[in-house]
Amino acid sequence: METGILYLCATPIGNLDDMTFRAVKILKEVDVIAAEDTRHTRKLLTHFDIHTPLVRYDEFSKVQSGEKILALLREGKNIACVSDAGLPAISDPGADLVKLAVGSGITVCPIPGANAALSALICSALDTTKFTFAGFLPKTAKNRRDILTELSTRTETLIFYEAPHRLKKTLTEMLEVFGNRPAVLARELTKVHEEFLRGNLADLAENLNETLGEYVIIVDGKKNFDESETAEISTENFIDAYKKFIAQGIDKKTAIREVAKKFNLSRREVYNAVIDI
Repeated sequence: METGILYLCATPIGNLDDMTFRAVKILKEVDVIAAEDTRHTRKLLTHFDIHTPLVRYDEFSKVQSGEKILALLREGKNIACVSDAGLPAISDPGADLVKLAVGSGITVCPIPGANAALSALICSALDTTKFTFAGFLPKTAKNRRDILTELSTRTETLIFYEAPHRLKKTLTEMLEVFGNRPAVLARELTKVHEEFLRGNLADLAENLNETLGEYVIIVDGKKNFDESETAEISTENFIDAYKKFIAQGIDKKTAIREVAKKFNLSRREVYNAVIDI
């Protein structure tokens, strides 16, 4: 008996009109829909007059539900996996279901559609030729700082997801590690109050007021410099700048921050150079 197909079906990230004709067709035709939040997904199905049975598949139920879904696929049932918004398996437990299916020889088929990260990137006016999607940063301070430090030398555009209650803290930490780079905040994408906030990390962190909705953070990569530019930002030059700040009576911490901003360096780079002397 042939196995079923696991469809990864994109859902709207805000505007329901972003649902594709193909996605509606697939959701009507499959035997079961695996949903992260069945109550949320049921509202979407009702809007499009879809009556396919739902099964819960989220971070807490994925072990038990995953085996049940896999059994149905082996029986020849076709199943669609959906996220609460956007593409399943992107910062989403659907990724584990894909691994289970592929490991069992099940066909996995993408049904493309809306995606918050790419939607924010193409409107950012930052470089779109090369980029790294980092998703949500860890909640623990050390792990979060480790990942930011690892990404600080990357030259491509960086894309992050962040919840509103952690946004200001995350921007502040990015400023400390990356230096004061150009950045864009995108929120409420495709919704009525869609908004793009542009500037640099320092301005965005300082002027952030109302934080509603999920955010996409787009950060410019570390700049590549030719030899003449490299000479201008040599260790000797930014150490000289540091000494001038100190001579003006500015405290060490502030001096390091100002040098990092001036030369587009991370505070860690400047701090390490200061320690060396």
